[in-house]
Amino acid sequence: MNLSSALFRRAVQPFAAASRGSTTLPLAFQEFQSQYSTATTDAVVTERKDEKSKGKWFTLPPFNKSTVDGAALGKELSGRRSDDAVTATTALKWVLRCCPQLPRSLVQKLFRLRQVRRESSDLATSSDLGVQTHKHKLTRVAAKDQMNVGDQIFLPITVQEFPSETGKPECFCDEEEMEFLRSLELYKDSAIIVVNKPPGMPVQGGAGIRNSLDEVAASYLRYDYTEPPRLVHRLDRDSSGILVMGRTQTSARVLHSIFREKTSGASSDDLQNIKRTLQRRYWALVIGYPRRSKGIISVPLKKMIVDDGKSERITVANDAQVMSSQHAITEYRVIKSSCNGYTWLELSPLTGRKHQLRVHCAEVLGTPIVGDYKYGWQAHRKMKHLPGSIPEKLPKGKRLPFGLELEKGSILEKQPLLHLHCKEMVLPNVSSALHHVQLSSGFDLSGLESLKLTAPLPSHMEKSWNILNS
Repeated sequence: MNLSSALFRRAVQPFAAASRGSTTLPLAFQEFQSQYSTATTDAVVTERKDEKSKGKWFTLPPFNKSTVDGAALGKELSGRRSDDAVTATTALKWVLRCCPQLPRSLVQKLFRLRQVRRESSDLATSSDLGVQTHKHKLTRVAAKDQMNVGDQIFLPITVQEFPSETGKPECFCDEEEMEFLRSLELYKDSAIIVVNKPPGMPVQGGAGIRNSLDEVAASYLRYDYTEPPRLVHRLDRDSSGILVMGRTQTSARVLHSIFREKTSGASSDDLQNIKRTLQRRYWALVIGYPRRSKGIISVPLKKMIVDDGKSERITVANDAQVMSSQHAITEYRVIKSSCNGYTWLELSPLTGRKHQLRVHCAEVLGTPIVGDYKYGWQAHRKMKHLPGSIPEKLPKGKRLPFGLELEKGSILEKQPLLHLHCKEMVLPNVSSALHHVQLSSGFDLSGLESLKLTAPLPSHMEKSWNILNS
């Protein structure tokens, strides 16, 4: 039994027991205390005691319309405002916003089994005193029900046992690694933090993965914030370059929406009419020469299971009607060609599919990226290695930050590292947008300035550039 299932069973037990004994709900509570931070909207536990049931609840902060809807704001910043972007917040959205540590599937299950309650504050007139008073009542609430100002949501008390982000074990780095991590910072404001991810460092933790970027950032890049930086997009482990993280839950939701709208918009609209509020430009060194110096690749991709289910790879879907295929669009242009059989390309993904650039280069252009043995192993077998000196090994006992091989991997070596780097990014100024929206809900975001970010090439790609230009 997994953790979320066990917690869910414990969570619904108090409600199940109460419903067997009576059809009425515990409506009167003797004590009510609620404290929360308006900056982070962290939910805290408030106990409400009924003389008969003595029930305990996990209480969320009162709903306030001034709270920014990050997903809607991100959609508006992407130039795709619709009726959905201005609709009221639902109960499901409010729970997920206040409790980011709870899996969405667990929250949805609580709603389906009617284990979520809401207290609404309604005005009523007293006939004896002739004045208006507030009537409080606790009722069941559905996931799609609209939230009104002052409404409070109640969850089973045992959901607080689910591990929170702040409860994760810290990642411990030595002083040299900490200095290295801070040296990766490209930009920081109140909403986002941007780093130049080194090649070989995993972005997200998992089984068997140590020192992932999200873990070390949570320990050493939060500064004076109570929340850890949150990932909003991905880079492959072996690639490098610009990685953006949201410094708060709200800013992360805005950024998630911006990246999501980028993919959905490019897949459905005329490419010439897309408002490209998010732009990413990668540099890649490829084996061979594309037929054209520039163009647009627009082909669907699909996932294949290989090695008897042990691994997977992405490939071009010849039939766009295949249910599992996803449309993928990439712009490319040649930066510089070399007489040695290599070409530098600038790649601009208009969608964000897994391994999109690597597959488009290898299978569509016929020029796999240097160091991409997954999609270009045949080309690497035939590749002629350039004469030159191989970097010396580190002195015995010398330790590299996080075990990264930062001085190796150029085209002089028999097994070069992946030559794919996110070099430039243009995105909306989320910090400025949040500031203006909080001051005035009617602020026109169409004229908002953009952030322009640049990340220098990693050592192995810079060496390859110098070698081919010498």
